[in-house]
Amino acid sequence: MMIIDVHCHAWPDALAERALSGRVPQLERHGDGRISSLRDVLTRSGVDRGVLLGIADTARHVDGVNRFVARERGDRLLGFGTVHPDLPAEENLASLRRNGITGVKLHSLFQGVAYDDPRLWDVLEAFGSEIAVIAHVGAGGDRRSNERATPAMVRDIARRFPDLRLIACHFGGYHRLDEAEDVLLGENVYLETSWPPTMAEVDPDRVRKIIGRHGADRVVFGSDWPMADPAREIAAIRALGLSDERTERILGGNFARLMGLNGDD
Repeated sequence: MMIIDVHCHAWPDALAERALSGRVPQLERHGDGRISSLRDVLTRSGVDRGVLLGIADTARHVDGVNRFVARERGDRLLGFGTVHPDLPAEENLASLRRNGITGVKLHSLFQGVAYDDPRLWDVLEAFGSEIAVIAHVGAGGDRRSNERATPAMVRDIARRFPDLRLIACHFGGYHRLDEAEDVLLGENVYLETSWPPTMAEVDPDRVRKIIGRHGADRVVFGSDWPMADPAREIAAIRALGLSDERTERILGGNFARLMGLNGDD
């Protein structure tokens, strides 16, 4: 069984502290966010592959972030890059192709991006099925920021772009789980399991019911390192008491299938 953590944040060592400063201050960190630390964390946690997620806060940083992701991937790391709606769709797509990147991270809180922004929809339309998307959904900032990425917005994206390979973080709604259950379960979207500081804080029976209603074949494991400890999150998933087959699919098999990975990738 291959364990894949689809939600890992890291920056160049010299920039990590500044990049993390002031972000989600209410959460305790479980790591320093340095790229040099990430591989060791994955190894100690029993994770075979981690997905390094790049995020450009502004349009001018998009290509630099994508170059960083392209440079660091390999060995234990897969790479998802970044886009920004202040860039035309064709420029975003060109940066991804130039750097050989097949997935992106959207983060409404850090990028100031609303998921119903027509400029973002232009980018998503350009992706088709070529570029996968993993997106923060739900709370984590102030009230205004929290309304930029609601479960209903993600549902609308999934319906508008049926070919898009879309992953919704935090079970589709961080601290908005009622709404996520109402509008996202059963939709054409994968749900990701991270819930900083730990998924173990969510009622296990509720998690089992969410997985049962949505389908265990459309749930993927993510930790959100450095805001959570991958080893603890793996333990929380195993503690759900799902069948071995379902647990293995969630911990790695589903993402490998979604991204067309094999043992050599």
